[in-house]
Amino acid sequence: MNIQFEHLFTAYVEVGKPIEIGEVGFGYRRIVPIIGGRFEGKRMRGRVLSGGADYQLIRKDGVIELLACYVIETDDGIPIYVVNRGYRHGPQEIINKISRGEDVPQGSYYFKTTPTFEVRNSRYDFLNRMVFIGEGIRKPAEVQVAFYQVN
Repeated sequence: MNIQFEHLFTAYVEVGKPIEIGEVGFGYRRIVPIIGGRFEGKRMRGRVLSGGADYQLIRKDGVIELLACYVIETDDGIPIYVVNRGYRHGPQEIINKISRGEDVPQGSYYFKTTPTFEVRNSRYDFLNRMVFIGEGIRKPAEVQVAFYQVN
């Protein structure tokens, strides 16, 4: 097998203050509003629209299950729906710093995702039928996710 990864774009997603739902039986639920941002890559670029959110479940084993649903819009005006599922975990000291809004060293925790896209436009229809992976970095005011197409 010959699996290769091609960088699609990097998203710089601005996030708001989390809405704390609290303990829900399976873990601790919080919702992080997505309030804007941008994305840039060789094949596409544009902006992240406000109105989405990351529906996080902090499991009892410390793993954070991520489910981000939002819309991006390309520079040529095409809306694309994004559903990005993943996991974030690491040493408790690092996770606590992230929770407090502090910057932490890149690579000091695990943050990987499996995004899917929905779009109705022939220029971007490859997004509907390819597999993608993402690698994230949590910054104090934004989440950076590099998206890669699996070829």
